[in-house]
Amino acid sequence: MNAKSESLFLQRKNPRKIHWTVVFRKMHKKGITEEVAKKRSRRTVKHQRAVVGATWELINQKKTQNNSEREKLRQEAIQKAKTAKKTEEAKKKAERAKVQSFQAGKQGKLGKSAAQKRAPAKNTASSKR
Repeated sequence: MNAKSESLFLQRKNPRKIHWTVVFRKMHKKGITEEVAKKRSRRTVKHQRAVVGATWELINQKKTQNNSEREKLRQEAIQKAKTAKKTEEAKKKAERAKVQSFQAGKQGKLGKSAAQKRAPAKNTASSKR
């Protein structure tokens, strides 16, 4: 660094405003510069990917469906769900009936002996009066 640049630095002069500095020359595109090709921006590439639980083919198939097909599939799904629910309820009902019959049988056995114990003894003396 020479005295001239040091002096200007100490005077806190802005090198961008001093014509002979490298910074000024770069800013104002002075001197020999190579022809730089314009930077090309990258284009974003759209990818079509599957979503969790659905393949890309399934998504495309749903996209191309018309309303009548969708309605038909919806009705089929509803019917399927209803039949599944009915069978489930029938199973539960059968299970409940089985448990109740078992408990009733158990209660019947216990009930008779418990009833005999709880029933007041008949007083034969009072009936003779």
